[in-house]
Amino acid sequence: MREPLAAVLFGLSCLAGTIHPAGAQDMMRYLDLTSPAMTQAEMTRSEVQAALAAASAEHPADFTSRRLSGLDLSGLDLSRAVLRAARLNKTRLSGARLDGAILDQAFLLQADLASASLKGAHIFAAQMQGANLDGADLSGARLVADLSNASLVDANLSGADLGADMKNQSMGLIHAVLRSANLTGANLSGASLSRADFEFAVLKNADLSHASLEKAALGGADLTGATLTGADFSGADLTSAKLIAPIGLDAALHLDKALNIDRALRR
Repeated sequence: MREPLAAVLFGLSCLAGTIHPAGAQDMMRYLDLTSPAMTQAEMTRSEVQAALAAASAEHPADFTSRRLSGLDLSGLDLSRAVLRAARLNKTRLSGARLDGAILDQAFLLQADLASASLKGAHIFAAQMQGANLDGADLSGARLVADLSNASLVDANLSGADLGADMKNQSMGLIHAVLRSANLTGANLSGASLSRADFEFAVLKNADLSHASLEKAALGGADLTGATLTGADFSGADLTSAKLIAPIGLDAALHLDKALNIDRALRR
């Protein structure tokens, strides 16, 4: 039982910002990412399909704490499935439906979720470093995960809630982490991004219209050509951020209340 507990504590500590990225890698090492628990599956694709077929509206498929790493689950309908604390490292979920699914505290390291549908999914304290979410639909999802180095090119996060959890602070402020993530062309319109960590993230041509970026960390982020109309940057740190010809820059709300706007690159 030690490893699941350690995984949960690691997930919360990283998202809470109590562990620096370098320290986070140390914690990963202690979890032994090469162990069967993190790399091997205890079910086959056929067994997962059987569990989905036996599920009902009242009793959705439950894969809590199941080891599903490395499986090819692409194209499956996992809508409303419970995948809490599941291991899905390097699992292929491209084109899968996970609408309304619960992925709290799950491990999806380098998972392939390209073009997957995760509308309204609940993803809290999950580890998704290096995951591929290109073209994925996360509209309306609750997404407070570590997505460092993940790829979300052309992903739809409109109306998604990536805002910090202000009520659950026993281990520090739990917030979304997208350090060095690639969100080129992503749709983040109307999304809650308060206190999210976008340091060195690529947001070229992304749509951030009417998004809330209150107190977000955007140091070194590239917002070249991004749409910022109606966006709220109150207290956001823009140190060395690239604001080169963004659309609607002058119409962004509270841009004058951003931190270190004078240190941003604007030409």
